[in-house]
Amino acid sequence: MYTKDRLTPAKRSENMSRIRGKNTSPELWVRSLLHRHGFRFRLHAKSLPGCPDIILPKFKYAIFVNGCFWHLHGRCKEGRLPKSNLRFWRRKLEGNKKRDTRNMRLIKRLGYRVMVIWTCEIERRPEKVVLRLIRIREP
Repeated sequence: MYTKDRLTPAKRSENMSRIRGKNTSPELWVRSLLHRHGFRFRLHAKSLPGCPDIILPKFKYAIFVNGCFWHLHGRCKEGRLPKSNLRFWRRKLEGNKKRDTRNMRLIKRLGYRVMVIWTCEIERRPEKVVLRLIRIREP
């Protein structure tokens, strides 16, 4: 099914170009929380597959802060394919998901543990995210 986009292609392109991949609000929130709890970390480790948003070298943890739309989070309403331009979006977003899975598998082979934090988790249950992050110190 195809539904017409309400925006012109130029306006849609302008909107999409403003979406950041690094230093997003959810990522900044997670970094602030880690820092308040005494964690030291590195950002956007290009040396690891998928360039995790945050790595905790001391604990060998790689953290990805994923947008539900861009990574097709299956547990929330934002993780759905749009109704317009379905062929493009299916290929793009499912490709993102496959790439994520491959990168996480490669990171684990390097001895890291991987944590994915979804933006909907931060919005709906930030206290659970806090607990997950604090537990990193546990063996």
